[in-house]
Amino acid sequence: MAAPPASADAPRLPPPPAAAGDGPHRPAERSETACEDRSNAESLDRLLPPVGTGRSPRKRTTSQCKSEPPLLRTSKRTIYTAGRPPWYNEHGTQSKEAFAIGLGGGSASGKTTVARMIIEALDVPWVVLLSMDSFYKVLTTQQQEQAAHNNFNFDHPDAFDFDLIVSTLKKLKQGKSVKVPVYDFTTHSRKKDWKTLYGANVIIFEGIMAFADKTLLELLDMKIFVDTDSDIRLVRRLRRDISERGRDIEGVIKQYNKFVKPAFDQYIQPTMRVADIVVPWGSGNTVAIDLIVQHMHSQLEERELSVRAALASAHQCHPLPRTLSVLKSTPQVRGMHTIIRDKETSRDEFIFYSKRLMRLLIEHALSFLPFQDCVVQTPQGQDYTGKCYAGKQITGVSILRAGETMEPALRAVCKDVRIGTILIQTNQLTGEPELHYLRLPKDISDDHVILMDCTVSTGAAAMMAVRVLLDHDVPEDKIFLLSLLMAEMGVHSVAYAFPRVRIITTAVDKRVNDLFRIIPGIGNFGDRYFGTDAAPDGSDEEEVASAS
Repeated sequence: MAAPPASADAPRLPPPPAAAGDGPHRPAERSETACEDRSNAESLDRLLPPVGTGRSPRKRTTSQCKSEPPLLRTSKRTIYTAGRPPWYNEHGTQSKEAFAIGLGGGSASGKTTVARMIIEALDVPWVVLLSMDSFYKVLTTQQQEQAAHNNFNFDHPDAFDFDLIVSTLKKLKQGKSVKVPVYDFTTHSRKKDWKTLYGANVIIFEGIMAFADKTLLELLDMKIFVDTDSDIRLVRRLRRDISERGRDIEGVIKQYNKFVKPAFDQYIQPTMRVADIVVPWGSGNTVAIDLIVQHMHSQLEERELSVRAALASAHQCHPLPRTLSVLKSTPQVRGMHTIIRDKETSRDEFIFYSKRLMRLLIEHALSFLPFQDCVVQTPQGQDYTGKCYAGKQITGVSILRAGETMEPALRAVCKDVRIGTILIQTNQLTGEPELHYLRLPKDISDDHVILMDCTVSTGAAAMMAVRVLLDHDVPEDKIFLLSLLMAEMGVHSVAYAFPRVRIITTAVDKRVNDLFRIIPGIGNFGDRYFGTDAAPDGSDEEEVASAS
């Protein structure tokens, strides 16, 4: 959404009963009078207005939240209930960037609480909450000493790494995976470990200086200023810093008067004029939050894509691509296909011959990896000129659930191979693939990646998995898509969108029926392998959640 022209009179909604909120800020050394100050903090609670209760609590999950994953657990299985729909078109490219919301306002104005209420009310998956507090600059030794004595100004624009903020937000909007620094307020420094964020359909960026940089402003599709009375903000800071950070009242007030209040008057309050919406009283203003959420829903509806329908009519009737390699159809391979395609084959035989085919497929795929000449000495003291792998490492990524059946074969031929997983399911209402879960090894961008799925019909799930790898900076020519059986439609779809991805399979069938099943096909591989009941209208690509 394009932001309206900057105005000194941004839309301002009438204030409802105010609510307590939370905000970032400074740590301090624990005072000897911490117990007394905590009692003072409790007495300060009476000065705060009651929290609004107009909205019933609702569970919500963001892509970075581990406390409430989108799961429905039963006695026998775990079902993933929320997934990320395609964020790219049939060409494999992102059609629209993620929707970015900026939340600005003074310290302890309730920005974080408003952000969480918006996430709850949105009720959509894959929302990323990005806090400006993560982007404080690394302090010099002298600045560290000043911070230890509460003499460093953390409420000044120069305290933030805006270059890193802008680059991180740009990558998130482009659908990329990003690494966010983890800031330690106790030591005023960044920790060694960085937090990974990925999968943003909606980005909520909050911070006191959220609107203080022109380049950053251009990245925000909606700008919201949380306007809370200065007395309330001061009481919240007193309560928080005394009870949670062990400070004394005198120190908190001194810091507030020296840094916080002047910074608000000089840098923060003037940015109210660039806001699209001003929300008085923060989290208590449920009317404002409802209006914001309604607008965001309309924006998200405009960004919905229909990828699978486009794949069904695109790129067909063309010669098979050069990036496709089909395992030679020897009598042995043909015989194993005959067994696993036969609907009368027992489950034990189906598993046995499928595993044999998987082993042959993976060994065939390894021949496409880069090799270089190397010389070794034999036990007889003679030189032998051979070949060795020229890459850094090999990582296998399985598309759950059927793809994980190929992992043992990969481990059997690749020593110390790393394994990642991606869960993609088809939404029964829209027919579109949805990303529900991923776990990828660190620094996967340096590896050659073997992407595994047992059957590929339209190519929708395979395309989503490839897009995930590209978003994690895996080079396209280092991705190898392996499948026991593919339809020509799926081959064309993947090859057209990602022409440098190597596609390797044991057989390619001509047609896909109205239910997106491969014809003549193999049936639902996962159901036959795991002995589960087939979905009545499922396709060969996995649509059923993994059993717990």
